[in-house]
Amino acid sequence: MSTQTLPAHFPAQLSGRIGLAQTGRHSLALAGRGVVRFAKSPLQLVDVILTPIISLLMFAYLFGDAMSGGDTDAYLQLITPGVMVMAVFQASIGVGASLSADVGTGIFDRFRSMPIARSSPLIGAVLADIVRYVVCLGTLVVLALVMGYRFQTGPLAALGALALLVGFALSFSWMSVFLGMLIKNPTSVQGLMTILILPLTFASNVFIPADSMAGWLRAWSDVNPVSLVSDAVRGLLNGGEVAGPLAGSLLWMAGVVAVFFPLALHAYRRNAG
Repeated sequence: MSTQTLPAHFPAQLSGRIGLAQTGRHSLALAGRGVVRFAKSPLQLVDVILTPIISLLMFAYLFGDAMSGGDTDAYLQLITPGVMVMAVFQASIGVGASLSADVGTGIFDRFRSMPIARSSPLIGAVLADIVRYVVCLGTLVVLALVMGYRFQTGPLAALGALALLVGFALSFSWMSVFLGMLIKNPTSVQGLMTILILPLTFASNVFIPADSMAGWLRAWSDVNPVSLVSDAVRGLLNGGEVAGPLAGSLLWMAGVVAVFFPLALHAYRRNAG
């Protein structure tokens, strides 16, 4: 990355405190650069294409009969929304690993010398990852439809489900960003985030209904953010309750951003300082 390739509308100098509108413009400009990088190097999207394909095929066909009692069509309706949640959660690891790799390149020193908001490089990187989430979800939707999954609600509800999934990934990606700024090793960032994601995913209702779990596990599943988002997405795509799970999902998302955004920004300032 180099400062010469930044959009021409970046200001030559700024005086005083950078406002929210300017921060937004800087962040969107840097997000645009990130999107261009994906366009120039599509291989960066291989993981968000292959991972959801493998996950849905494996759980539907390898474990589907055992978990559904032979009714694989009903099981596909159950797990498809949950696999969507799991897939975008896993995709959110990428931004932290990428930023961790950038720490040693000196790019943050260049950003620090530029008249842009301190938070813009991080916000821009997170926003650029929307491309990864859209590709991931698009791949899953196409595959699920081919396998026999069918939406039970209308287009607006389906778009709402996709928006919730992207919002969930964006919110929880700040955990990955924080680790990426804290740990100067992309492999370690990926490993730590995987350690976090796997228990949250497998101790949820993604693959089995919560009422079939042991009491203590069900109690956790009922408040697990992965379960709440899965239930909200199921309600939006398959029909059913939406308000309760959606409210819980939004609370989790807001809480994660409130905690990890300032932590990530503090770690970034320390790296760039």
